[in-house]
Amino acid sequence: MELKLQMFLIVCPLIFLAGIVDSIAGGGGLISLPAYLIAGLPPHFAIGTNKLSSAVGTTVSTARYCKNKFVDWGVAIPSIILALLGSAIGANIALLIDEKVMKYTLIIILPVIAFYVLKGKTIKKENAEEPISRKKVYVIACLASFFVGAYDGFYGPGTGSFLILIYTGLAKMDIKKAAGNTKLVNLSSNIAALVTFIINGKIFFLLGITAAVFSVAGHYIGSGLVIKNGHKVIRPIILIVLALLFIKVIADRS
Repeated sequence: MELKLQMFLIVCPLIFLAGIVDSIAGGGGLISLPAYLIAGLPPHFAIGTNKLSSAVGTTVSTARYCKNKFVDWGVAIPSIILALLGSAIGANIALLIDEKVMKYTLIIILPVIAFYVLKGKTIKKENAEEPISRKKVYVIACLASFFVGAYDGFYGPGTGSFLILIYTGLAKMDIKKAAGNTKLVNLSSNIAALVTFIINGKIFFLLGITAAVFSVAGHYIGSGLVIKNGHKVIRPIILIVLALLFIKVIADRS
């Protein structure tokens, strides 16, 4: 498939917007993956190229969390290993699915994930309940890292939201440590999936690297914005992008 200028003109602004959205309220993947699909990339290439641009953006934010010591390394190390394994499995499963089947699978999953992420569920900064044992923290975090990592390798959007809700809600981790561990696990699953898609030749490097620059710029600008009720601002943007994707799919069938 030959890259065209119009693909860059569609993808780059939307990836920039996804970076801003992700830094303000999360859920940027609900814009970035559809961006590649709207631009006309086959599903496997869309997922693989999206992994490239998102991995770069996640690396930047992960480094900041590590620098500020917002990571529980005792939990993070086994979680990273299991996320790498789960993501590699998920990515390989995705590659086994026919392109047409994958396309319609994605447009079915997208609204479900969007609904979950956009519900606006809040995370308490402190857990009022009694802390659980360290052993239970390990078990919950590791299981979540493997299964959510597998989902990230297969698909992706909403991974960070799922992880941080499990870490804070079930594992009772401190919000700062949960956020730091989430970034590390998310980066690990991104890298494992990225390598899998690279090996199978399912990435457009020029488009992915260009989009990555826009992703970093979006994250940088978004992190400097102070927006109250971020979910209320972001929700219509994500819904518009999803609507555009559905229109594109319907137009392709006609």
